[in-house]
Amino acid sequence: MPTLRRGGREGNLAARPGRPEILLTSESPYGGRRLVVEYDGSTTAAYVYDQTAVVGAVWLANHQPAPAAADPAQVEAGQAPVMPAGHTKHPGGRPPLDPQILRPLWFEEGDGVALVEGGRLLAVIPGWSDMSRGMPGYSSECIGQTPFAWSLDEAMEGLGPRADRATAFWRWRASEGAWAGFQKAALGHLLGRLGPGARYWDVSGGRQPAAGVSERPPTRSRPFTVLSTLGMSCQRMPVVEQFAEDPAASGRIELALATTLPSPEAARIFLWLAHYPWRAVTWFGPGHSIRWYHEPATFPLGGGNTAVLLLDDPAQLPGPEVPDLSGFSFGGDPVRWLWVLPISERERLFAKERGSASLVTHLAAQRRNWVVTA
Repeated sequence: MPTLRRGGREGNLAARPGRPEILLTSESPYGGRRLVVEYDGSTTAAYVYDQTAVVGAVWLANHQPAPAAADPAQVEAGQAPVMPAGHTKHPGGRPPLDPQILRPLWFEEGDGVALVEGGRLLAVIPGWSDMSRGMPGYSSECIGQTPFAWSLDEAMEGLGPRADRATAFWRWRASEGAWAGFQKAALGHLLGRLGPGARYWDVSGGRQPAAGVSERPPTRSRPFTVLSTLGMSCQRMPVVEQFAEDPAASGRIELALATTLPSPEAARIFLWLAHYPWRAVTWFGPGHSIRWYHEPATFPLGGGNTAVLLLDDPAQLPGPEVPDLSGFSFGGDPVRWLWVLPISERERLFAKERGSASLVTHLAAQRRNWVVTA
């Protein structure tokens, strides 16, 4: 499948064909993706990178008369193609893009981005864009579908509102009192479900998304502490719509841990987990398991474990009654709490091979308690 050329270097607009100049770079607010817009004198194209490679791309415009067909030699040489005349609104070429009026608009999830020229939507590279599967981004200059771009006009019914929601979301995040208002609502929900809180830790580390951990000490009816994240549900998780049957019901989560361990020690697990979906551009759902990234001895929940299993119904395992944390919503979506259970690497591989349901059955047979103890 033909692909857009990848790579480039910084410079100015006096580009020669084959010598790309960078018009715009932008890192997503969460740091998991990077947008690069390049101009080589003949065409302009945009690329989305993960930490190592291009994961999405789109042709933006020709700046010379269009050929009747794409040049295979040009594509094979790794250059951004000149769009054929039948697939561009400006077959004679359009003036170069002005970087002064280009701006990125990252989606709430951080996995996709729109490119705005002045006040006009120029292109969208959604999270599902995948050049390796022949799925480029959408360009307002493109007519029909090609290996290098799909028509944005034909997709505006879905992508236009998506861009509007992204604009509204970031406007809200930047508004005074937005985070404090969310905290108040979430803490009020936890108060009603778990009783009074005690300590609170900020686990953001100065990064987006903002996140904290609320401690809910034991009560007369609950002989364990519950630690809950607060802030993960402020934004939808990346890539959910590509995998979940009901993205609206699965896109917003918080994590909870039931434990008798010292809270400051146990809460360290969320320094890792609270940002994980946006940093790694992935999502958390029931039955997902995540491997600890560092030395086993540094795993915050100890016990020889080096991974966690996420459960929406830990009552499948032995232990006391599970608190009901349902009933909170944000942005019109329900928020689901997933409970954190430490597991070994062997158990993680068991779940990977046979499924998380089989692992839960195995753990239940071993009388594994869902409350984390020393």
